[in-house]
Amino acid sequence: MNGSKNKSFSRLCRAARVRKKIFGTTKKPRLCVRRSLNHIYAQLVDDEKGITIVQVGSTGKEFIARVSELETKSKCVVSKLVGELLAEKAREKGVVQVVFDRKGYLYHGRVKILADAARSKGLVF
Repeated sequence: MNGSKNKSFSRLCRAARVRKKIFGTTKKPRLCVRRSLNHIYAQLVDDEKGITIVQVGSTGKEFIARVSELETKSKCVVSKLVGELLAEKAREKGVVQVVFDRKGYLYHGRVKILADAARSKGLVF
């Protein structure tokens, strides 16, 4: 295997290992983060019912309206805004506590910024 396939496979193995232990409920949904090269997405999932409660991504309409005011649109700034918007929407739905699922990504960089922004807006995890 070349390096990129091995790296991707390792991340998927980590994600599966973490998902064995993490389970979202109605009172405490799972905050799932996914990042691509250019975008980042986050959603709150109720695994008991199998539904997504709230989802926010850097490609959504309401997010693009909020970002158009900014001067810089670096990936870190975008991640922070996604985390803040997710926390605001979660509070509207009555969700305060969540379980964090980093999907095998390191808790570093954009994933950490998103998590810290969500915490700063009132989510507890």
